[in-house]
Amino acid sequence: MLLYGTGAVGSLYGGKLAQAGAGVSTVCRSDFKEVSETGIQIKSVFGDYHFKPEAVVKKGGDYSYRPDYVIVATKVLPEIDVAEMIKDSVYPETSIVLLQNGIDIEKSIAARFSNNEIISGLAFVCSSRTGYGQIEHTDYGRLVLGIYPGGISPKVELLAEMFRAAGVPTEAEEDVIAARWKKLIWNAPFNPLSVICSGADTSEMMSDDKIQELSRSIMEEVIQLASADGHPLDMALIEKNITDTIRMKPYKTSMLLDYEAGRPMEVEAILGNAVRIAGKNSIQVPHIKTVYALLDILNKRNLSVKTIPRSHR
Repeated sequence: MLLYGTGAVGSLYGGKLAQAGAGVSTVCRSDFKEVSETGIQIKSVFGDYHFKPEAVVKKGGDYSYRPDYVIVATKVLPEIDVAEMIKDSVYPETSIVLLQNGIDIEKSIAARFSNNEIISGLAFVCSSRTGYGQIEHTDYGRLVLGIYPGGISPKVELLAEMFRAAGVPTEAEEDVIAARWKKLIWNAPFNPLSVICSGADTSEMMSDDKIQELSRSIMEEVIQLASADGHPLDMALIEKNITDTIRMKPYKTSMLLDYEAGRPMEVEAILGNAVRIAGKNSIQVPHIKTVYALLDILNKRNLSVKTIPRSHR
């Protein structure tokens, strides 16, 4: 297996596959030295463990073998061309696993690699990278895997079984697009609102009645979009997500961590694509559109500040 992305998600699950006996190599960028020399230390509710990849390759480096699976666990950002990034490591027998956030993210990969199996994957997890080669996993961890745009294959079943063997609750899902919509029910409100609310964690957001009400309104719009997209969801998922978030250990969302670190946020994958789907179906989503507009300008301003020399700030 070849893993792109050794952040909070890629390291956590790449390490679990290694525990299950899979040969996992990684492609790294900023943390190449740390990963190649010392590996990655994961502090996890699954139990702490150390992940040392079989091989570590610099981005753009030489790939010397033909992987059965290429696992992409990078952020979904406009500036990251995933198809171009992985093209030299994809062979006819390679399955491409997109273990990423967002909705409607698979089309460009499926178009570029039309003869390859595309496995869409979702991680329902609270984890973060606390430093180079350091991951902290504080809650949850369930995975959902399925063929894009639908179905379950032997390679999906094999991958799911490897994760289960390492103690990761994993489901093989016939309708993985519906699963993506289900995850968006949580991501669409809480990731953006954590930033807009000046760094609020999940506990702080849930303690405010007005934020709870706004979150429910955003969730209702997500369910409306899912239905229009051909994947109807139960409205009871709204209260389940609220209840689960109240019970969750206080958690800073991945979007908030990116914002605080001056990194680009997954605005388009989580909100922009939803707004575009709404436009195609002539559906009004005023709450999602408002949050999208606010987050987009915060993202642009945050990135522009990062480019200013520190002495001029």
